[in-house]
Amino acid sequence: MTLTLAIVGRPNVGKSTLFNRLVGKRLALVDDQPGVTRDLREGAARLADLRFTVIDTAGLEEVTDDSLQGRMRRLTERAVDMADVCLFMIDARTGITPTDEIFADILRKRSAHVLLAANKAEGAAADAGVLEAYNLGLGEPIRLSAEHGEGLNDLYTQLQPLADLHAENERSEAPEVDVDLDEEDDDPDAIPQPTKAKPLQVAVVGRPNAGKSTLINQIVGEDRLLTGPEAGITRDAISLRTDWNGTPMRIFDTAGMRKKAKVQEKLEKLSVGDGLRAVKFAEVVVVLLDAAIPFEQQDLRIADLAEREGRAVVVAINKWDVEEDKQAKLRDLKESFERLLPQLKGAPLITVSAKTGRGMDRLHDAILRAYEVWNRRVSTAQLNRWLTGMLEAHPPPAPQGKRIKLRYMTQAKTRPPGFVVMCSHPDKVPESYNRYLVNGLRLDFDMPGTPIRIFMRGQNDANPYKGRKKAPPSKLRKHTNGRRS
Repeated sequence: MTLTLAIVGRPNVGKSTLFNRLVGKRLALVDDQPGVTRDLREGAARLADLRFTVIDTAGLEEVTDDSLQGRMRRLTERAVDMADVCLFMIDARTGITPTDEIFADILRKRSAHVLLAANKAEGAAADAGVLEAYNLGLGEPIRLSAEHGEGLNDLYTQLQPLADLHAENERSEAPEVDVDLDEEDDDPDAIPQPTKAKPLQVAVVGRPNAGKSTLINQIVGEDRLLTGPEAGITRDAISLRTDWNGTPMRIFDTAGMRKKAKVQEKLEKLSVGDGLRAVKFAEVVVVLLDAAIPFEQQDLRIADLAEREGRAVVVAINKWDVEEDKQAKLRDLKESFERLLPQLKGAPLITVSAKTGRGMDRLHDAILRAYEVWNRRVSTAQLNRWLTGMLEAHPPPAPQGKRIKLRYMTQAKTRPPGFVVMCSHPDKVPESYNRYLVNGLRLDFDMPGTPIRIFMRGQNDANPYKGRKKAPPSKLRKHTNGRRS
């Protein structure tokens, strides 16, 4: 994840001009008239060897009601909360205004890293405004001219250490995935245990109003997150650390994810993007469904996203306390799950009530079980004995009359389990045969629900004449005739 920089300030201080210069394109409209920018605009920025995401925001106004300016201000404050670094811009030719002083106080409280930039600072006419900027108490101002590209070296100098700190924090917090294994590393019990320093990272995802925040409040044991009957209350991907039944966990609460076509507001787009980022930071993803309307198309997409990201998946059915015919409903849910999500065959399906706390112990055990399977290792000897039996039961096809030979199999990765099969014609192994092997691995090595990756690799043949062209028939006849004579 790259560093995120939000450019904030009063209207008409040059935020969009600097945004266009950092992204290298005229993406944002620029005009002398204040208030041109209303929405948030993201872009991929480049400054020397730094690569980061920059957000252009609307001008900050002293309005807090539900008017257009008030909504624009709330959107800008949302960008401030989301960004890793805020660049607070002032107009060096105008100098410090009372509005600048108010917003400087707000930024000091809301953002951990604030950089101060005095824009339009070319020429001697801006010297007084640059000196006055020290009064804001945000450190030394960066003297900029966004229109002429001056002062970008100073901006780079202040951003570089923050980018290094961000990269270091990302590395320390990101979970280990696709962990390589050595050939001799076949210990099945070598599963990393969650600790307070490295807690188990769990993301709770689902559609709006499925009860994600209520579920996490039940886990934590207190009302830490805002809940209510309205859909869409949660907007940030908030992480909470807790010790759940003796297991150190870091749980991400995410915004409800609606269908892409229905997500029109910029604020909701940011919220969904934050939720997708939480999935990438998780080790186990709990897909929370509403018992009244389970397995809608969006639920399936969310579960499929977690599987494609290679995360362990647990499916939880919430609001089970209001269900009347529980046995029939559970039977229908299991049938729908196996039919609609074959890629997660065998994943735990847990019924819970976030409101009453019923089923929480089962959910805890299912999360630990999914994490253990996600880290599962199988010895090479076991795999090759298993492969021999699978080939005898159902040999691979023979495309164009050439039999595909599967010679050797080993586990190359965990988190999720990844296997390498050495074979002839790896490009001709059909997807259906891959699914046959994956389903066999799930069943025979007790790996239900976890994503499994199989990689087919070619193996050099011992035939020294492979690839050499045959001699033309005319030359063969000539050589034969000469020998007869």
